[in-house]
Amino acid sequence: MDSYLVIIGYMLNSFVHVGLFCWLVMFAVGHMSLAYLLGAFSSKFLKVNPNIPALMVLSILPDIDIAIETFTGLSLHRGPTHSMFFTLIIFAPFLIIYGKRTVPYFLAYVSHFLIGDFFIGGRLQLFWPLLKDNFGFFEAGFLYINIYSIVNIAVELSLLFVAIVVLAKTRDYHVFFSGNKSNLVLVIPIVTVLLPTFIGYPFSAPLFVFLPLIGLAHLFFLTLFGGSILKVVYVSVKKRF
Repeated sequence: MDSYLVIIGYMLNSFVHVGLFCWLVMFAVGHMSLAYLLGAFSSKFLKVNPNIPALMVLSILPDIDIAIETFTGLSLHRGPTHSMFFTLIIFAPFLIIYGKRTVPYFLAYVSHFLIGDFFIGGRLQLFWPLLKDNFGFFEAGFLYINIYSIVNIAVELSLLFVAIVVLAKTRDYHVFFSGNKSNLVLVIPIVTVLLPTFIGYPFSAPLFVFLPLIGLAHLFFLTLFGGSILKVVYVSVKKRF
């Protein structure tokens, strides 16, 4: 368990700078629900068994470019980590070695910018470094959709509802209470994109105050992920004693 904690701690050092900026586009609820659904449907089609917590963490991973900006001063947000060209290079070795088992993880990662950020916010350098042009729903000549718009809120809550139904029907929710040490990776979304909403950061007030339904959605994931981590701790302590 100690090795897992070291890895999680190292990742949190970067992610804590990331998650607090994810609110500029799509809420974590939408990213994680969408990633799970794509992972669930693709894994059923491909007959593979991906790590569900990892899928959800991958859905917020592209915004690690903000942490890189913080440490380097370079302007990279929605550039390399939001680029299909760059993503294909990173995932190519895994696709070659692990084949179809990599596909759900790939879909979870690219869903962040190809679907979430593309329609909400835009301004994506999808083909960096080949092209530095910005792409998005708005850039294509359509309506600009703000994160606080009723359209985005309705879409994110709908994705969460469908995700909960699929979790229940497939019994995938059991994965979160398996006590598997790999579930410790869920500390990342808890610290970077879930807990901050309850103290009002980076907003002027807690999310529950001005967007109570989105706040409840975050509470759902916080409870699920928190319970999962507590189960890992319980199992580990029980084994030692």
